[in-house]
Amino acid sequence: MLASTVLFLALAPHVSPTTPHRILLTWSGDPATSASVTWRTEAPTEGAEGEIAPADADPAFVQDATKTIANSQPLTIGETTVHYHTVTFKDLTPETLYAYRVGTQEEWSEWVQFRTASATPKPFTFIYFGDAQNDLKSLWSRTVRQAYRHDARADFMIHAGDLVNSPNADGEWRDWFYAGGWVHSMLPSIAVPGNHEYRCGKLSDFWIPQFEFPRNGLPQLPDTNYYIDFQGARIIALDSNRLIEEQAAWLDGVLKDNPNKWTFVTFHHPIFSTAQGRDNPGLRAAWQPILEKYNVALVLQGHDHTYGRRNVTTGLSAVNEATGTAYVVSVSGPKMYTVGDEAKRTMQKTGERKQLYQIIRVNGDTVQYRAYLVTGELYDAFDLRKNPDGTNTFVSVTISQTADGTSSAVAW
Repeated sequence: MLASTVLFLALAPHVSPTTPHRILLTWSGDPATSASVTWRTEAPTEGAEGEIAPADADPAFVQDATKTIANSQPLTIGETTVHYHTVTFKDLTPETLYAYRVGTQEEWSEWVQFRTASATPKPFTFIYFGDAQNDLKSLWSRTVRQAYRHDARADFMIHAGDLVNSPNADGEWRDWFYAGGWVHSMLPSIAVPGNHEYRCGKLSDFWIPQFEFPRNGLPQLPDTNYYIDFQGARIIALDSNRLIEEQAAWLDGVLKDNPNKWTFVTFHHPIFSTAQGRDNPGLRAAWQPILEKYNVALVLQGHDHTYGRRNVTTGLSAVNEATGTAYVVSVSGPKMYTVGDEAKRTMQKTGERKQLYQIIRVNGDTVQYRAYLVTGELYDAFDLRKNPDGTNTFVSVTISQTADGTSSAVAW
């Protein structure tokens, strides 16, 4: 038996090999009318399915649940085969609290609540994480849990790549799910792969079975290149590991035909690197002109295991505090690098040896960006205001700091 399976059963003796676990909520369709759930069992199950109903304080709501048959697929890890299951609940009512469970008639998960999105523009909040990657159980856990404690009202999470260190290490994926716990099943995730989700040009065997995203990107990049429209914003996911030029053409089309007021783009490798000795000139040449052309509000990245934020209008060194796209690099896990001299010269804010999470609020013509240390202090802050011509005005926000350079405002 696979070592991780043995550990799973040893730590939870009340469960069986057919107990649903690693339950993850995502979107593969319209967030206002659908939701997708993936989960895993250690043994094959007959009749895997999901049940869903509008949530109610009366527990008798379960009597109104409807069923959706799951798509199941085996995944062989070494000498052991495990099983992944996916359901997509459709025809849901916008702005409605639902409860769902997954499993079989013999063994179910708990009932999990979530709320569907609005079908029209409405204020919302999301959490953005840079690389988790290492020591997921022991140290990334405090980041994801503090972020959820900070704002449990958040509508979804963005993970900007390198969720794990080794793409096919089952124990690392187990620890990623352990760190977030039931938050993964309640708060939808949007994720892109980093270089550590690839090995020899091949995507992690776990990625597609456990992440169910829209298939509206390049067909060569299923579940790694896509977009989601959410309450007046378009969130675009790019795979910065491959097919850069092909994604550039796709990105231009998706941004050109975009009815939303705000656009956020996430991918792993930074347009402007923060760490010493790292740069991505090919990526910058292919994607930055398109991002600027269409007034993308925020570009959310990882990879460099430091913090950095800058705004530019033209060229690598042009800095403009008034308008333009904001580029952010952040890190949520414990692996740390050193900020490079170029980043110190050109970025408005940098930081190193700090685990962070970001809370981003969208409300009408304003986006409020706040970066917090894992200990809860406010570390970086700015606002973006949408102008009538579609451009974004960058508004600096002053943070009252203590002697050690961090904010005295604690996010508890």
